[in-house]
Amino acid sequence: MRGGSAAPARMSNVLSDTKREQVLALGQLGWSLREIERKTGVRRETISAYLTAAEIAIRPERGRKLPPPNPASSEITDSGESNPASSGITDSNRLKDSSRSICAPYQDFIEERLTLGRNAMAVYQDLVDRFEFRGRYHCVRRFIRTLEGSSQVEARAVIQTAPGEEGQVDYGEGPWVRHPQTGKYRRPRLFVFTLGYSRKSVRLLSWTSSSKGWAELHERAFRRLGGAPRVIVHDNLREGVLKPDIYDPTLNPLYRDVLKHYGVIALPCRVRDPDRKGKVEAGVGHAQKTPLKGLKFETLEGGQTYLDGWEERWADTRIHGTTKRQVKAMFEEERPYLLPLPIEPFRYYQFGERVVHLDGHLEVEKAYYSVPPGHIGRRLSVQWNELYLRILDPSTGQLLREHVKQTPGHRRTLRADLPSRVPLSTQQLLLRAGRAGPHIGALSAEIHSRESEAGIRRILGILSLSKKHGPVVVDNACQLALEAGAPSYRFVRRYLERHPAVPLGLKQVDPLIRELTHYRDFIQQLTQAGEKP
Repeated sequence: MRGGSAAPARMSNVLSDTKREQVLALGQLGWSLREIERKTGVRRETISAYLTAAEIAIRPERGRKLPPPNPASSEITDSGESNPASSGITDSNRLKDSSRSICAPYQDFIEERLTLGRNAMAVYQDLVDRFEFRGRYHCVRRFIRTLEGSSQVEARAVIQTAPGEEGQVDYGEGPWVRHPQTGKYRRPRLFVFTLGYSRKSVRLLSWTSSSKGWAELHERAFRRLGGAPRVIVHDNLREGVLKPDIYDPTLNPLYRDVLKHYGVIALPCRVRDPDRKGKVEAGVGHAQKTPLKGLKFETLEGGQTYLDGWEERWADTRIHGTTKRQVKAMFEEERPYLLPLPIEPFRYYQFGERVVHLDGHLEVEKAYYSVPPGHIGRRLSVQWNELYLRILDPSTGQLLREHVKQTPGHRRTLRADLPSRVPLSTQQLLLRAGRAGPHIGALSAEIHSRESEAGIRRILGILSLSKKHGPVVVDNACQLALEAGAPSYRFVRRYLERHPAVPLGLKQVDPLIRELTHYRDFIQQLTQAGEKP
């Protein structure tokens, strides 16, 4: 602002810094002395002295006599707009005489922007950007009202928050952007993060909508702000809340851990209660109606660049309608109260639930990991990334086991997870293998001694092969596996696949069948005994 810190001469009252900023801000917006007095409670004489010292033009009151009009034209006010009271213009012919406003040369452009759905502020910003318009916003707003009529604004409750205390987040619908894969125009998601004290917003465009994407957008907002608020107010969307409950909501585990990493507490709203986060709701509507309405972008990066430029030039430098102060100035006051960012970024992970198998392991991405005894058949929570895997109790969140990530087909078994004694069912399985064949039993015992409970499935596989190929053939294959030093189910299976068993036929020699010479000698003995007298 152009006003100095010292009070102007002949001033009837010295205002505080906050009250002085409000008076000067309303004066720059073109408010009259009577309107400023009604809003701030400061006398008009004091307001006039401050505005004069700051070299801000004072808007004349309605009904006050102005210099006589020029016969060739109607009377023009300081803002460049014709005065209907002094020129005799009525509501019915106001559109005809609106050409006397300084906005009249741009009427075609203004009407074209209005057809796109852009509001008065967006039209004013377009005029400044494209034509270097020198008029004020209120002049544009009054000119638009003569074109389409005035609108009533519904009163809203204002929730006061301390600096750095609260941030509000929400999703909205972004502008039309050409999708990189389909080549068609689609609307990405518009993520808006608004600080409750300063109304400073971070607006980001994103194609994806997931738990990880929702958390990453929060991190990007924290980095842009240079800190994080202590509380975040948001809707009950699935990316953040799994089970809505005003008293005890169930947060998404990934989103909960990201906020915990930054020291932030989540505060979901009541279901169907958007007024609790009205500041970010207004921020979403502000972006949709002002910078993005009626525009199309070829790339998401181009749309984000345009949005960032608008944020810096217009959104941050505007005088907020509620606080009557500049958003950028209030954010500089709030910045020191934000929580500092941690040194290390958050390590993202995937999460899910898995059932513990009979061998005491659960499966994640085709690899197997052991759990402590006593959890067979239970469904446990699992978190994993490219390096580590964590197993947690779903009811208490207690960490049960943490393993190094394994490649598909491999196992990770801790010695503490092995049972202290062999269960009865495993002993029965080993006895069954021994009855199937001596080498089958020996190979099964070797597998169990090496792999413990994890080898039960392989022993069952060997017994399954004995049913398919016969115990004799499988027993011979197990003998070869033991002699080759490869006591595994895979060796036996591959050997049988490459050396299929020959169908069994009649045997020429068998322990139960005596040699033919024995029958011959026996017959000769009988005949010789019969010949004797």
